[in-house]
Amino acid sequence: MPKRELKRVMAIEDEPDIREIIQLSLETVGGFTVRTCASGEDGVAAASAFGPDLLLLDVMMPGLDGPSTLARLRGLDRLEKTPIVFMTAKAQRHEIERFLSLGAADVIAKPFDPMTLADKLKEIWLRIPD
Repeated sequence: MPKRELKRVMAIEDEPDIREIIQLSLETVGGFTVRTCASGEDGVAAASAFGPDLLLLDVMMPGLDGPSTLARLRGLDRLEKTPIVFMTAKAQRHEIERFLSLGAADVIAKPFDPMTLADKLKEIWLRIPD
């Protein structure tokens, strides 16, 4: 049976400009249905209702940071196994290893290329076991 197609992406990012670039990139280039949230708290509140196939999560945010948001999302019904990809400017090897150890499917370094972001998420999606 072929893997289900990636369609719905939730992006949790506190920077408005980056949030807008992510949304435009994933909708226009990737053809995804996208829901963005400005904070970890907003993302946790909206994620279950949106039902994302994949979550794109900024690491450094005020209040609930990326790792704390991931932990909270894992406690929600229907999201305990939803793949999470971190985005961070801190993409050194030991940091990437730490994020993967927390349960992230992958890590995307900032700055990212808006023209290839959707393809990168599709590539990650195909590597994730069903």
